[in-house]
Amino acid sequence: MGKNKVIVVQNINVTVSEENFDDYICITDIAKAKVGESRGADVVKNWMRNRATLEFLGTWEQIYNPAFKVVEFDHFKSEAGLHTFVLSVSEWIEKTEAIGLFVKRGKYGGTYAHKDIAFEFASAISPVFKLYLIKEFQRLKEVENDAKKIEWDAKRFLSKNNYLIQTDAVKNYLIPSENYKENLEWLAYAEEADILNEEQT
Repeated sequence: MGKNKVIVVQNINVTVSEENFDDYICITDIAKAKVGESRGADVVKNWMRNRATLEFLGTWEQIYNPAFKVVEFDHFKSEAGLHTFVLSVSEWIEKTEAIGLFVKRGKYGGTYAHKDIAFEFASAISPVFKLYLIKEFQRLKEVENDAKKIEWDAKRFLSKNNYLIQTDAVKNYLIPSENYKENLEWLAYAEEADILNEEQT
């Protein structure tokens, strides 16, 4: 289960979920920008029926998903646009082994799309909403990157201070004080450093 974060785009809460080290955005939330709370899932279903949508999804899968079933994709593409054609997100995933979309149940439930696909969906809903979505998404990424930088700096500071404590301990307690040649002191430091490095990895 990925980590969920919520961004606010034109007064609409949009959930961003980190799955397998990549970001997926809830397109059901985005659909609410067009039709309100109740019919978001219907908008996603109608979008899936569109031939241009299927071509975009299929091309994305062929670029990023080696397990994607192209034969099944071609079958859907040939039927797209017909009045009788209906395709759910679950059916698309099941038949083609697609990874660009997934459905989540419960809290933060809805249809999630890889950020590339979510931005394409937002274009179909509202180009203006898409611009604000990209802006808020980038702001979220900047906040996350700043937090990671602070964490990295803190670890570096702790490592530096711990190193001084450890080298002082080696000098005071492990290096023999009598009859020890000065130019061989580095051996004790090196052996202890190897032990410490092994413990930390």
